Amino acid sequence: MKVLVTGATGFIGNHTVRTLLAKGHQVIATSSGKRPADPFDWFSEVTYIPFDLGNYEASINLYDRFQCPDCMIHLAWEGLPNYNAGFHETENLPRHLAFLENLLRNGLRSLTIAGTCLEYGMAEGELAENMEVHPSNPYARAKDQLRRSLEAFRSKHPFSFKWVRLFYMYGKGQNPKSLLSQIDKAAEENEPIFRMSGGQQWRDYLPVEKVAEYLVEIALQQQTEGIINCCSGKPVKIEDFVRDYLNKKGYTLALELGYYPYPDYEPMKFWGNPEKLHKTLQYE
Repeated sequence: MKVLVTGATGFIGNHTVRTLLAKGHQVIATSSGKRPADPFDWFSEVTYIPFDLGNYEASINLYDRFQCPDCMIHLAWEGLPNYNAGFHETENLPRHLAFLENLLRNGLRSLTIAGTCLEYGMAEGELAENMEVHPSNPYARAKDQLRRSLEAFRSKHPFSFKWVRLFYMYGKGQNPKSLLSQIDKAAEENEPIFRMSGGQQWRDYLPVEKVAEYLVEIALQQQTEGIINCCSGKPVKIEDFVRDYLNKKGYTLALELGYYPYPDYEPMKFWGNPEKLHKTLQYE
């Protein structure tokens, strides 16, 4: 199968491309071109077509430009992890919607998009796909509106649509501002302590390799559509997660808990219900 992957040079995109190639699929990889793609070990095995959404032109047939893919996994999104920035709604949302509608209008028939658990808003506890959502920050609102707009677009241009709500992930290539990346940096610089929040939040984590595997399996099966949580269903307390990581890496950092306030854009305890995910994986 020929699969188009946007955001291919990103944290999740890199692993998604590698997973697709390992399964024997033909990959059309794209990114803005701001981060060079040629250093990636998969570069010679894909067709790489750079594309900056900021330079979108409605007159271009993007389905043809990306060599008429059978399926698309849309991971691109600019400006993360700045979740509270207004540009997610004023800039990202309209240009991503225009980009995707162009592909769908011109022939794309299978679309899988990375959503976010932040769409659920400040809801506590186990989060299921059938819950009403109340996104509370610009990033989550933009993602939620993108999903709703594309669902409405299906009435005129039918296509297979999977919206994968990602929870938390870790692994090689993660953002330097992420929790584990900051721990690694502190250890490399021989810092004696690591300052963090109180660590009493409960989160749902998966290694990025598993996230990429799930994304590919969801995208390639045709029995299940709609919203699908990409999660473990097994919440872990952040303090315990960090201490386990320190032990595995052999770091001697002391934790200074409570130095930073808890984020105001997410609840203290939440995790995903994985039942629909597990059912979907049976169809791959």
